[in-house]
Amino acid sequence: MTAIEQPRFNSVQCLSPVGLHRMAWTEWGDAANPRVALCVHGLTRVGRDFDRLARALAADYRVVCPDIVGRGASGWLAEAPGAAQHYAVPQYVADCISLLARLDAQTVHWVGTSMGGLIGMALAALPGNPIARLVLNDVGAVLPLDALRRIGNYVGLPLRFASFDEGVAYVRSVAAPFGPHSDDEWRELGGNVLARDGEQWRLHYDPRIGEAFRQIASEGEATELPLWAVYDAIRCPTLVLRGADSDLLSAATCAAMAERGPRARTVEFAGIGHAPTLMHADQIAAVRGFLLAD
Repeated sequence: MTAIEQPRFNSVQCLSPVGLHRMAWTEWGDAANPRVALCVHGLTRVGRDFDRLARALAADYRVVCPDIVGRGASGWLAEAPGAAQHYAVPQYVADCISLLARLDAQTVHWVGTSMGGLIGMALAALPGNPIARLVLNDVGAVLPLDALRRIGNYVGLPLRFASFDEGVAYVRSVAAPFGPHSDDEWRELGGNVLARDGEQWRLHYDPRIGEAFRQIASEGEATELPLWAVYDAIRCPTLVLRGADSDLLSAATCAAMAERGPRARTVEFAGIGHAPTLMHADQIAAVRGFLLAD
């Protein structure tokens, strides 16, 4: 790989109501490039999920892929009463603002998968926000609570694996909706979110993330969580990607997002559920073409 394709690693200190924490990120491309693309991962994933997309964008952008607090190489929120409730979008938005300030980024092109898309939506809806283009990967203006409950069934479980391969097999089982991937790709996807723990392996994130997530997913007897007020406030060009078999972003919601608010451009990928990994050439081409369009 050339120098511009080699990743760099850094971190920034952020503040929550329960104290300070460190947010780590992986960076690609020319560090002096004023064109910044921020790629933000899903609930239980990490910034390294975007390695292939980042390499495809590195000639045109300074590509920054953070690990949101509580995940990967980032710190966890302090052990304090009620701390888990801050594993939520408002805290993540605040942390990303700290990151953008550290990068001295005046504007940013945002690529967000699932939770990363929700963070991007929340920021893009604010007056004076820095997002100039927004990619929402399999997430949108309505969240079906059945899908959130499905995810909540496995988030935060105290799992340990006897070997790396056993851990990869588990990730492959719960991430089956990602769609077809080669064995090597599954090892990459598994390796991104597995951490050695003595003689065993564990998932990389703070289990308290599961507590906060299940609280959101169990709200009353509602069947969905509407976010139209947030979506309709977005003013920047927006691309929505959808896995054709997704249970988190319905075809009806995706179609409605093309007709209101920022009137998103939409692209659907056959044979994939929640969510496209942005590892494959057709998915990378859709994102790159949108971000670099005149």
